[in-house]
Amino acid sequence: MALVTVRVAADRLGVSYSTLKRWVHLGHVRTTLTGGGHHLWGLSARNRLRGVVEEVRVDGLLAQVRLRVGDQLLTAVITADAVHALHLRRGDEALAVIKSTEVMIARGTPTPARPVRREGKRRR
Repeated sequence: MALVTVRVAADRLGVSYSTLKRWVHLGHVRTTLTGGGHHLWGLSARNRLRGVVEEVRVDGLLAQVRLRVGDQLLTAVITADAVHALHLRRGDEALAVIKSTEVMIARGTPTPARPVRREGKRRR
């Protein structure tokens, strides 16, 4: 497994550099620190499963993402911020990135930002 810079990893995951850097500093993503203080991240092709988002449930700070990979369903609990940053919606293609005991959700290619519809009371 080759180590890559945070910028390259963000591009491969379909998130912005600043988002992935923030996740690193918050401890949501583990990296290897070089002697010069730079973060390197390992991402192996064998640890990525491509699928289609079946369901996204956001509740407070966390979100549950259900991904259909072939004829199997994979469920990951990630932050609500990650769901919004990735613009995840039902029917979107996404990757399950599996690293040790962690499962992350990523987009294969960057997508344009879409307006977020929030559930709530309807005005009459």
